[in-house]
Amino acid sequence: MGNRGLLGCLIAIVVIVAICGIWLASTYNNLVSLSQAVDAQWGQVENVYQRRADLIPNLVETVKGVANFEKSTYIAVADARAKVGQLNLPNDASVTTNPENFQKFQAAQDGLSSALTRLLAVVENYPQLKANENFLTLQSQLEGTENRIAVERMRYNQAAQTFDTARQQFPTVLVVGMFGEKFSERQYFKAQPGAETAPQVKF
Repeated sequence: MGNRGLLGCLIAIVVIVAICGIWLASTYNNLVSLSQAVDAQWGQVENVYQRRADLIPNLVETVKGVANFEKSTYIAVADARAKVGQLNLPNDASVTTNPENFQKFQAAQDGLSSALTRLLAVVENYPQLKANENFLTLQSQLEGTENRIAVERMRYNQAAQTFDTARQQFPTVLVVGMFGEKFSERQYFKAQPGAETAPQVKF
């Protein structure tokens, strides 16, 4: 009778350990999947920002060719683009787990957005630019890119929120603690200061 009781206890312990192991593996794999989804969406954010950066040199050259165009305006755009290019940040998704680096990235991109908004507002004073086919094409591509940026940032924030929510839930938070920085909290894009006021820009 004693042997049967001991055997029963051993079986119960093995079953409990197996259940805990399966839960641990399942939770870990879920966190990995959610983390990969955030990283993939971050890649999309970087892609659309790069597309915008690639369009800017042609835009600047086009407006420079117009007589009396305000030099300080297109220089501000070129300088803002240069600041984005000079960011000394890691070339991977680890930017999303570092609040300081994420803030630098967003600030540089927001600075470029502001400079572009000012440039496109000034264009309204130059009818010859509004009739320039090359400029109109670039303007249209920039408008489309800005829309893509907004969409990809929103999708990134959604993926980051899903990941952050999962990692903070109990008992998943116990697994997060076991793996150090592997499952660090992700940062979010926030609206620019004054974004609640719609800019008066016509495309």
